[in-house]
Amino acid sequence: MDLSLLGGYIVSGLLVGVLVGLTGVGGGSLMTPLLVFLFGFKPATAVGTDLLFAALTKTGGVWVHHTKHSSVDWRIVRWLSLGSLPFAVVTLFALNHFAKIGKETTGMITLTLGIALLLTATSILVRSILIRRDKNNGVVVEVEIEEALAENEKINEIKRGRFNRWQIPATVLVGAVLGVLVTLTSVGAGALGTIVLLFLYPKMLTVKIVGTDLAHAIPLTAVAGFGHWMLGNVDFVLLGSLLIGSLPGIWVGSHLSAKLPERFLRPILAVLLLIIGLKFISV
Repeated sequence: MDLSLLGGYIVSGLLVGVLVGLTGVGGGSLMTPLLVFLFGFKPATAVGTDLLFAALTKTGGVWVHHTKHSSVDWRIVRWLSLGSLPFAVVTLFALNHFAKIGKETTGMITLTLGIALLLTATSILVRSILIRRDKNNGVVVEVEIEEALAENEKINEIKRGRFNRWQIPATVLVGAVLGVLVTLTSVGAGALGTIVLLFLYPKMLTVKIVGTDLAHAIPLTAVAGFGHWMLGNVDFVLLGSLLIGSLPGIWVGSHLSAKLPERFLRPILAVLLLIIGLKFISV
């Protein structure tokens, strides 16, 4: 293994980790394009490696949300997983089938990756608006939710949802879409997952939205990543190098986020992802 190349992987993990810590945007949106365009990895290998990378790096975040903030709604995680995990497996079987009959899947993954990045860029901007609105009304919303929970927690879950009695099927359906998208591209478990939860549960506190989305991303990326491993789409030297760089990077970025203006960083990142997405589509 070329040491300079290994160092490049570590530095890339560090830079992506810093950006993730600064902006909260999932690493897949940044890491997969970097691996494809800068290092020349095949899209399938970039996606498979990044999925296992995401499963490992997100675990610590969920632990914090669950133990310190109690901000994971495990019922919503189960509803999302009911849709996402089976469809992730179905997508993996489809990729395996195409590989066996000799059909090239690179073009399909590249196109889907481009679309996912465009959606992510849009969701970053929308999420900033919704979170700003939520912060302005945060105290009122928190009081309303606490009162409703005290009255009847199960009914409150439905009331907080946008689709009333159809809330659970809608959540499962969204999970299914995320399952396919994340398995094909490794993009969507973070930024897109957050935005769909903000849409489905508009009265839910932002910290709980983030914690719940993070908790759902772990089994989804783990299942999808393991499936890609079985398909031979994971580079473990690359994975280890990215982890070495990204873990301290996330720590640094998280500390810098309190000092740098997020309202400037997110639009810049959104424009960058928009440009990258367009490049993927035009390949």
